This record gives sequence, structure tokens and C-alpha cells, in this order.
Amino acid sequence: MRFAHTNIVSIDWKKLVNFYINTFNCKIIPPIRNQSGLWLEIGTGLKNAKLEGAHLLLPGHGENGPTLEIYQYADIENQEAIPPNKRGFGHIAFEVEDFDGVLQKIEINGGKKFGEISKRTINGVGEITFIYARDPEGNLIELQNWNKHIK
Repeated sequence: MRFAHTNIVSIDWKKLVNFYINTFNCKIIPPIRNQSGLWLEIGTGLKNAKLEGAHLLLPGHGENGPTLEIYQYADIENQEAIPPNKRGFGHIAFEVEDFDGVLQKIEINGGKKFGEISKRTINGVGEITFIYARDPEGNLIELQNWNKHIK
């Protein structure tokens, strides 16, 4: 068994794909998905299901690493951005070296900072530095860095 992908349902899949490419150096894995039919209706449990989107190779795991799947359904239900403590899937995380540089890229590409940079030493593990941000559609992103030399 191995982890395959995480999915984000988007209101504008092309714009959100470009955000993750330009901000986190993700790469599209062809083909672009354009899916519909009885098989999709059965699998999703949605009548008349139709979607478009792409899989993005996430950085740091090689050519066979996990992907971020960004799909846009023809019939979509919108929702407000969730807070970090809402039940369910919470955020996607990227390990980074340059917090200020990545935060600047997030804002240039339509996202925004959500919290402030924070540090904490965890005994036996090291020091974590992290902050939350949001992509252009309000999905939470954690930027983190571990200094494992500190015990």
C-alpha cells in the first residue's frame, strides 16, 4: 500500500493549478482530466457527475511521488473558507527553507498569509517553525521547517 494523492475541489481549477505550480514548483502530470459518465456517477455517488482538472506532482518526492489533484465539477457547491480547527481535512503542508520568500510568492500568486511565523521546541524531535496561509480559494496551507539538531 502507498499514499497516492490528495484532492482539492476548486471553483477555477486552472487558476488554482497555476497557483500551486508558481508558488510551490508543482508540475502537471498529463493528461488533463475531463471525466464524466456512469462510472464517475457510480464512484462519486453524484448524479450527472462531470469534472475537469489536473494532477500535480508535489515537490521533493521524485517523479513517482504523491500528487495534488485539483478538480472542478460542472455542478459545484460553494462553501466558506474553513478555520484551522474545523473537523475534517484541515490543510496541506510544505516544508520550506525561506518563509518570507514563499509567503511573498503566495501573495503574488493570489493567496494570503493567515497566521504569523511561530516556533516551538518539541523534546526529542527538534524545533518546528511554521505558519498557516491560504491559497486563492481559501484552502489552508501550512509552511513548516524542522531544525532537528535542537533536542
